[in-house]
Amino acid sequence: MAPTDETGQAARHPTTPGAPPPAGPPSAPISGPGARMPRWLPRAMVLALTLFALFQLGSWVFHQLVGLLVNILIAFFLALAVEPAVSWMAARGVRRGLGTFLVFLGVLIAAAGFVTLLGSMLAGQIIKIVEDFPDYLDSVINWINTHFHTELRRVDIQEGLLRSDWLRNYVQNSATGVLDVSTQVLGGLFQLLTVGLFSFYFAADGPRLRRTVCSLLPPARQAEVLRAWEIAVNKTGGYLYSRGLMALVSGLAHYVLLEFLEVPYAPVLAVWVGLVSQFIPTIGTYLAGALPMLIAFTVDPWYALWVLIFVVVYQQFENYVLQPKLTSKTVDIHPAVAFGSVVAGTALLGAVGALIAIPAVATLQAFLGAYVRRYDVTDDPRVLGHRGPGGPGALTRVRRLWARRTDPQRPRDGDAGTP
Repeated sequence: MAPTDETGQAARHPTTPGAPPPAGPPSAPISGPGARMPRWLPRAMVLALTLFALFQLGSWVFHQLVGLLVNILIAFFLALAVEPAVSWMAARGVRRGLGTFLVFLGVLIAAAGFVTLLGSMLAGQIIKIVEDFPDYLDSVINWINTHFHTELRRVDIQEGLLRSDWLRNYVQNSATGVLDVSTQVLGGLFQLLTVGLFSFYFAADGPRLRRTVCSLLPPARQAEVLRAWEIAVNKTGGYLYSRGLMALVSGLAHYVLLEFLEVPYAPVLAVWVGLVSQFIPTIGTYLAGALPMLIAFTVDPWYALWVLIFVVVYQQFENYVLQPKLTSKTVDIHPAVAFGSVVAGTALLGAVGALIAIPAVATLQAFLGAYVRRYDVTDDPRVLGHRGPGGPGALTRVRRLWARRTDPQRPRDGDAGTP
């Protein structure tokens, strides 16, 4: 409808001759059934679906290969641990492949000998425990009857156990779980073989691997990578050195206890406690203490209690005194940082993360230390923990008072000295 004036007649706008006609009202966007889709929308939808599919595929691949990646990470740190020995042999004319083979062969022979000796000892002690179990059971029943005025008999207990539903269910579950245990054992052997092969290749082809990595970087970055590699070797070696020292101290302490209690196979048990408690994180302490307690139980049930008490007390000494000192000296990190790194590594990768957390954090800290600028600290009493600049401390005042008592000729504070 054309605009009108107050009289209701259509208003007439004067037009200039030759000028274009006035523009009409803006047209509304087409939103009816015949409206067209923007050209960019299909391509955006295809791109979004493609990115989502790639993300899902990458997530699936990562979850499938996470076990392999963890094994490669363990192998890399094992290669860093044997790198000093392999480099020492290579510097004296031995080929790196042969040197790596000799190092791994020595470790394998030592481990196989220890496992064989420990297995034979454990089998013999288990047979002895089974043979002497009725006598142990009779002694326990007599003690209970004496102190609690009961009339228990071993025959009644054995019949109750044989007829119990718990034993029947346990046997059935054990029979069905044999296949699962066999599968886990085979999987563990395969993982051990995978870690061993990768660590052998990393150690034997260390120079070639470093050369390949450096060939992808500019010269300035190559120096940083080589420096980080060297720091990682030193820190990993220092970590293993500290663990070896703690294993030695732990083994000697438990050997003295086991010899004092006259527990058989004391040297082997001491080596077991030292190695397992230090090189198996989180549960290593419990595994290490369980076997000596079991063997001590075959000698005297009270000896097992003494072993348990000693393991708990020594573990506290190691956690709060020995381990922070050795770890801070060999790996050069604060004990609180070492403890936090172990907790974080356990949360991320479980036992593997707890084992490699300290050398990884030590390597990162040493590498980043060269790029963090440090300043001189001002001489402020608050830096030393003083609340304010007010007078000397109580210990200082006591020392000055003692000095005045022992030396009357000494001038007091505030007195003018002799010229």
